[in-house]
Amino acid sequence: MEVIKGKELQVSDAVYAYQLDGKGGVSEINTQSVASDQQPCWLHLDYTLPASEQWINSTPVLPDNVREALAGESIRPKVVRMGEGTLITLRSINLNADSRPDQLVTIRVYLTDKMIVSTRHRKILSMDELINDMQHGAGPTDTGSWLVEMCDALTDHTSDFIEDLHDKIIDIEDDLMDQQVPERGQMALLRKQLIVLRRYMSPQRDVFARLASERLPWMNDDERRRMQEIADRLGRGLDDLDANIARTAVLADEIGSLMADALNRRTYTMSMLAMVFLPTTFLTGLFGVNLGGIPGNTSPYGFGIFCLSLLVLVLGVAWWLKKSKWL
Repeated sequence: MEVIKGKELQVSDAVYAYQLDGKGGVSEINTQSVASDQQPCWLHLDYTLPASEQWINSTPVLPDNVREALAGESIRPKVVRMGEGTLITLRSINLNADSRPDQLVTIRVYLTDKMIVSTRHRKILSMDELINDMQHGAGPTDTGSWLVEMCDALTDHTSDFIEDLHDKIIDIEDDLMDQQVPERGQMALLRKQLIVLRRYMSPQRDVFARLASERLPWMNDDERRRMQEIADRLGRGLDDLDANIARTAVLADEIGSLMADALNRRTYTMSMLAMVFLPTTFLTGLFGVNLGGIPGNTSPYGFGIFCLSLLVLVLGVAWWLKKSKWL
């Protein structure tokens, strides 16, 4: 690729526009800047903003087949070699306010030895950690180390989220031991988060593994080794996701059993109550007929004697059920 000058990388609404100084720090890209393999330039854009959208569609520093991908068309993690550059699509945990973490954020990156162009729409909080390191002089020094640091930050947030899901499953298991059923919809949301994360993190692990195995000219052996470690760490997270998905299936069965048992207990209790009062219902119905000759209808103590008889009958039936171990 020809020399990339700073004036070609001027985007008025860029989220970040930095040039790496090769020592872990950064400086703002100005018209006098010149991108090199020792000091590459990094543009981080929101592709929905007007100036960024126009720059992506018109700049000569990007190949034509990269423009559409950077403008938000691809969402599944992948890596594609394009001449001197490499196009990478990754997903990040959504930690923005008023958003669910499983509503993953997509980041698209085009890298060469001299230039890094990344695009997104929603904010990626893992970028803040990378920027903070760079501003304090402890960040990446070139394109390869920038990619490794970014993938490491994305994987850290993914691992933390997987741990949070694991803790939620443990809490539900503890509640079930105490016969407490989770709130309606809680298990469905948990399973959805696990499945969505599994769907996108599996190809992302493959992307990391491919980056570690391919001989990209702007990555050295140490960076490839670190990328393989990141792929292995995400792979262990995927194993945890598989285990958690299986555990939620068991939990769902256990919740169904608890609810069925509770319903059966209520139904059984109602049946026993109906049996206890069945003889009294018969007698009250019999003595309630409006016909002559009802025993005790002329006695002032008839009603009291009848009520006492019903009470004795109820206690007698209850004692019989208890003795028969039905109660």
